[in-house]
Amino acid sequence: MHVLRTGVAVQVNIPFEKARLFTPVAGQPVPDFARELGIETWAQYFLKWIISHPAVTNVIPATSQPEHVVDNMGALYGDLPDQAMRKRMADHYIGLTGVADALKQPPYPGKKYGGVVTWPFPQPKRT
Repeated sequence: MHVLRTGVAVQVNIPFEKARLFTPVAGQPVPDFARELGIETWAQYFLKWIISHPAVTNVIPATSQPEHVVDNMGALYGDLPDQAMRKRMADHYIGLTGVADALKQPPYPGKKYGGVVTWPFPQPKRT
């Protein structure tokens, strides 16, 4: 893999497009070819595809769900896709039904999460 040496770090925030990338893959298994890289879930599929880009330094898949942290950590294991596998992964995803409309959805489809993390304990009212 060619590594870009520009001296600039590239950090990818919100890699799942506020959960919208998951809509087209809901209920579908990860393709067998991705399992060759140790990919077991769609979150790992997306994370490995992103972090394997030569310009990307790190990815921040923020979550409020502990089980998602464990799942995301799974992307750290196994090989990263090379350029040919990245293309295969992208082509597979793009070919799925609903991908063209995925980013037209509201953030966090089907959830009432406004994108703000709140402290779980009662807070005093501010005046």
